[in-house]
Amino acid sequence: MSHANSEQILVLSSLFPSSARPKAGLFVRERMFRVNSNLPLLVVSPVPWFPGQGLIRFFKKDYRPMPAPFQVQQGVRVFFPKFLALPYFFRHYDASMMARSCHRLIKQHKLDNVQLIDSHFAYPDGLAATLLGQKLAKPVTITMRGTEVRHAQTPLLRARLVQALTSASRVFSVSSSLKQLAVGLGITPDKIEVVGNGVDSKKFYPLDRQLMRQQLNIDEDAQVLITVGGLVERKGFHRVIECLPELVKKHPKLCYLIVGGANPEGNFEPQIRELVSRLKLENHVCFVGERSPDQLKQVLSAADAFVLASSNEGWANVILEAMACGIPVVASDVGGNAEVICQETLGMIVPFGDQSALQRALDDALITHWDSKAIIDYALANSWDSRVEQLTCAFKKLMRV
Repeated sequence: MSHANSEQILVLSSLFPSSARPKAGLFVRERMFRVNSNLPLLVVSPVPWFPGQGLIRFFKKDYRPMPAPFQVQQGVRVFFPKFLALPYFFRHYDASMMARSCHRLIKQHKLDNVQLIDSHFAYPDGLAATLLGQKLAKPVTITMRGTEVRHAQTPLLRARLVQALTSASRVFSVSSSLKQLAVGLGITPDKIEVVGNGVDSKKFYPLDRQLMRQQLNIDEDAQVLITVGGLVERKGFHRVIECLPELVKKHPKLCYLIVGGANPEGNFEPQIRELVSRLKLENHVCFVGERSPDQLKQVLSAADAFVLASSNEGWANVILEAMACGIPVVASDVGGNAEVICQETLGMIVPFGDQSALQRALDDALITHWDSKAIIDYALANSWDSRVEQLTCAFKKLMRV
């Protein structure tokens, strides 16, 4: 739906899909483009830049890829203004530089109808949004998505978090655990609203398991585990792999599907492959590569259970996506994972870092007869519709629409 030149909400997120990074921030777009059906919006996604950074690409090919400055995505205008971001020692200026570049863009394009600024991640984006909001005298919302846990552990960044969250008109958190983090930072509980992510039932639903396994060259009677995510240390692929030698003794046809690739957070794939080789698990681990959201249901439908042994999460969309395909989930007790896997009929939560507990849970997941329909029904009850209604109501109150 196009609302060109009539946008009421400006979405500020440095993590957003672009021509240079098509898979970045898909979860932000998924949510906010649904809001666009009710309240027209535009997106400003500031891109870090400094003079001469192109020289670094001679040594580091993927360093700060530059997108086209403007795109129209699904009828929504998306701007990618550059902001001055000097590496290493000067990154604490990012929020103020972001705010400046966004303010310049707003004046340049005469975006006078913007009534509210909606930002994602409290720092640096949320802080930038509050600085911009103060310049424009507009209300600001911040959605906490999980990086705040790490930032809160550093005194300087903790102070920036508090500044951003205190200055915001409304704070959304994708899980109750993140709300508690904000309350622990001194933010008034009444100011914070939990709005979890949803699942798109038109994209995620079960396909024929046997057919999907044939396409992946997996035996029909194999036991299949799967993890989908960026190949970074935090996601815990290595923790699952370390459980496999014992599991293979009981499940000789066990196959672990690793779906994903490098992302802006890093690339842990060489270390994962080295571990697979060291443990002689080449016949039991399959690197599937990246899959688009429309393709994920194919690999998810081939599995018996989904596993997420991550060290930090906000609200992992992929858990509901796996459930929508009818498979149970084993996940570490971090972030909002236990809030999603809130019933024994849906899967299992294990203490983070307890390798033996993870191994037992994976074994149980493979031998338990799960009620796929009940799992799917739960996922469908967590669709985007209720989330969007909640957000729209909150935005309208702030804009007094």
